[in-house]
Amino acid sequence: MTADGPEKLERPPRISDATLRDSAHMAGVEFGPADAAAIAELLVRTGVELVEVGMVSGPDSKDADLVLATHEAVTPERSMTLLVVRDRRQVARALDEAERLGVRHIMYSIPTSEQHAQLKLDSASPKLLQALARSAITQAKERGFHVTFSGEDGARTPRERLVPYVEAGFAAGADRFRLAETVAYLSPWQMQEVIADLTAIDGSEIEIHSHNMLGLAVANSLAAVRAGAQWISATVGGIGERGGNAPLAELLTALRVIHGDTRFDLTHLTELSRIALRGAGLGEAFQSGPTTPHAFAYELPGQLSHPHAYETLPAELVGNQRELRVRTRLTTALVRWALADAAQDVDVDAFTAWLAERQEHDGRPLLDRDTIREAAADFRPVPA
Repeated sequence: MTADGPEKLERPPRISDATLRDSAHMAGVEFGPADAAAIAELLVRTGVELVEVGMVSGPDSKDADLVLATHEAVTPERSMTLLVVRDRRQVARALDEAERLGVRHIMYSIPTSEQHAQLKLDSASPKLLQALARSAITQAKERGFHVTFSGEDGARTPRERLVPYVEAGFAAGADRFRLAETVAYLSPWQMQEVIADLTAIDGSEIEIHSHNMLGLAVANSLAAVRAGAQWISATVGGIGERGGNAPLAELLTALRVIHGDTRFDLTHLTELSRIALRGAGLGEAFQSGPTTPHAFAYELPGQLSHPHAYETLPAELVGNQRELRVRTRLTTALVRWALADAAQDVDVDAFTAWLAERQEHDGRPLLDRDTIREAAADFRPVPA
């Protein structure tokens, strides 16, 4: 905004929405197919170009129903599914599953920071990282997929490590690169510098995906566009992991007020928020930032056992605490974390299977550390 009115963007950003992927994998949140279809349809009617749905790492994906419902609602061409990348064989299995589900557009999740690469790939080697990305992208392009590849924890990845990785990905034939501010870390002016390095790469198409732990997700997204990013990833209501994501309503209204961008039909935003919050079981409003009950809640064991890899600041610093929140994605590793230092001495494998069966019978209520410990006190193993 200037004294003369809105500051028009030379190239207004295209919008992708990750509600049915990032928000759906927030601890304890699980959308059903009906909600997925309704959310996807309203997103497209709003003017969102791409609906990101589900996460696939191999066969029999738990997100298959969400993916298929979204395809039915808005077609596979308007949908994108995230594929986890760990090694060549795992990528092949994930691509097989994506093909089975009729996916056309994939987004590879590849950890780029030394910390995340060591944690998830067992190596921080930049050469391994580049080779893995090239292999994954080549496999997908050979099968005819449109490929976006990410820099997971890219905001904390040094320039000398990030830029060659992005160059290698585009050289392998990728269509777009997503910088994932997995851990909120950058100021808007720092974000401009990072994105400028990436948009300087010949033929690059860049997307920004920010988290809102510091309340800067919209500001950082707009800063990325000023530096040449062509895409912004957001979520309805800002729902998502680690303090939430760039909230779609705030993003689109900021684009209208600050940049005079009238491409989007904003009349659907309130209905979108209502459906998403109801489907997520979050009540009438989701609050972002570090002081909410959701800010440090996790449903992946690695996030609980290695919180430093996922947190801008420790929960204790703001008087908060880490918590487990899970419905159907219960694992023995999560149960072990919940029972650590507890008085119960149970067979974790048997108890986990028993608890998962009880969850299914009871309609998948939300589990946290206390409810898991209470259930362990009720557990009576069947004699061998």
